[in-house]
Amino acid sequence: MATHPHSAIDAVWRIESARIIAGLTRIVRDVGLAEELAQDALVAALEQWPESGIPDNPGAWLMATAKHRAIDMFRRNKRLERKHEELGRELQARQEMAVPDFDTALDDDIGDDLLRLVFISCHPVLSTEARVALTLRLLGGLTTEEIARAFLVPEPTVAQRIVRAKRTLAEKQIPFEVPRGEELAARLSSVLEVIYLVFNEGYSATAGDDWMRPALCEEALRLGRILAELASQEPEVHGLVALMEIQASRSKARVGPSGEPILLLDQNRAYWDQLLIRRGLAALDRAEKLGELGGPYALQAAIAACHARAPTPEETDWARIVALYEVLATLTPSPVVELNRAVAVSMAFGPAPGLELVDVLTAEPSLRDYHLLPSVRGEFLKKLGRFDEARAEFERAATIARNARERELLLKRARACAAAESGASPGDKNDASSAN
Repeated sequence: MATHPHSAIDAVWRIESARIIAGLTRIVRDVGLAEELAQDALVAALEQWPESGIPDNPGAWLMATAKHRAIDMFRRNKRLERKHEELGRELQARQEMAVPDFDTALDDDIGDDLLRLVFISCHPVLSTEARVALTLRLLGGLTTEEIARAFLVPEPTVAQRIVRAKRTLAEKQIPFEVPRGEELAARLSSVLEVIYLVFNEGYSATAGDDWMRPALCEEALRLGRILAELASQEPEVHGLVALMEIQASRSKARVGPSGEPILLLDQNRAYWDQLLIRRGLAALDRAEKLGELGGPYALQAAIAACHARAPTPEETDWARIVALYEVLATLTPSPVVELNRAVAVSMAFGPAPGLELVDVLTAEPSLRDYHLLPSVRGEFLKKLGRFDEARAEFERAATIARNARERELLLKRARACAAAESGASPGDKNDASSAN
């Protein structure tokens, strides 16, 4: 039973830490210092709650403790004398308040504070890796060890990214505010990119032994849902949430009993989570009402919705998917978008026109080490009965793939092509599509 309070404290921290850090950052104007103060309050909870019991309002207790420590720090630290003068009176006025009274203070402007924390964590002045690490640390409440384990990088590397990110924000004097006007659109794009990067790493891990890391998908979904509440008038926010909800609905169907990948057209759709699909379609509807399908995330969500609405792969509206990819390619030109469009074209009009599009992409330098290009090309060649060429493409894709599960699947498909070429039955029903 001794571990029970610590488990409860961990749960409280996951729920409340972002709110507390956001509120403290508004007061001290330094996200690194705010996190330190919040961590101090957590240490105090770990010391006191096992003996005294968990307070009725643990979030308010943590906030009050952190604010009291801020007062003590400002008094002691000569270098922060100016901040002491500016902020001391406000903090001192609250110092003697009872803990329950902090509940009101905690909720004041809490939505704005959280939204400010989202924007500062994902500020473009930081590298993409730093934005991801800082976001998971401040908004997700994940430890450095958990972030490192999720992304298969050394823990000291993640720790350095977080430290440097906080230092950069302080040195650049990045304001703790929600940007406005044209800057809002640019900064919102960075925020959405970070959340989707986290989701994608969970949905299709780039490296390691696991095909999926569900915890990262769940964390990205949680952050996306929070952002959708805080920025409720931004259609692309709802577009991203819709995309993640619908993709996440397939999670149970994407992995076989031994952890092997199951591609989209081979999935048992009875395992798709209908609640997540309904949530995703509702978010897509909100995005459409706010801004039609004007952004890349809403367009991708509309493509995902075509799959979600189809009872079987054969009933999928592939022509609409092709049309949506054409719009997406115009909006955000990308070789990867073109590769996805080629897959849709092959499903709508046959493998030959799909192969023509893919053959053009083989000269694209940015796709030289992208394993899905030879994988897709191999699939088209296989459907055309060119098994020897298909086998070579699958083998090449396997040499590039960094994820062990994907590599195994690609080699299995190569063996199936070799068997088909020799006249044997490949016996591999999971080789139907490169889509997932």
